Amino acid sequence: MRSNVSRPAFRRVAGIVAAGLAVAASTGCSVPVDAVAGISMSDDGHLLGVMMVCGHRIDGATAYVDSEDVNKERTVGSWTADRPLTAGLATWSLQSPSTGWTVSSSLTRLAPKTTYILYGWTKDSSWSSGSVSFDLTDIGRISPGTVRYDDISADGDESPITVPLAEFKARACKDT
Repeated sequence: MRSNVSRPAFRRVAGIVAAGLAVAASTGCSVPVDAVAGISMSDDGHLLGVMMVCGHRIDGATAYVDSEDVNKERTVGSWTADRPLTAGLATWSLQSPSTGWTVSSSLTRLAPKTTYILYGWTKDSSWSSGSVSFDLTDIGRISPGTVRYDDISADGDESPITVPLAEFKARACKDT
């Protein structure tokens, strides 16, 4: 039986399919984002983690040293929520035990001139949060009732901003 498809046409279609599969395979590894992480300060001066969950769930959060060299990235703190966080706002102390949270790894002493990242995750890697970057200078600029987070503009650019908690609650999920 003879095919009606020419070899050049077949090769072209096969190439398009192969390219599509390669793109699908390379993008299939990222965890979808459905929450926004931030940091704040308690009235008594303790650093707080802030998580605005937009619709699904987050099971915990991790802070690590940001580095261009993956081998130099290291966890500096990790917390697991006693129950999955669902849509809405959650806060917890990054420096001491908090009700509703288990400290998996206590926050180490933060060093000057070091950038840290805080993000949320799920145990099964089904969801994650957008991350927030910060250093000691940034922490010094945060006052109680405000949240620092990485805002995402309409064109996809990220920039750190500090806003009142009410504004964070109102707009954080609009960026995801």
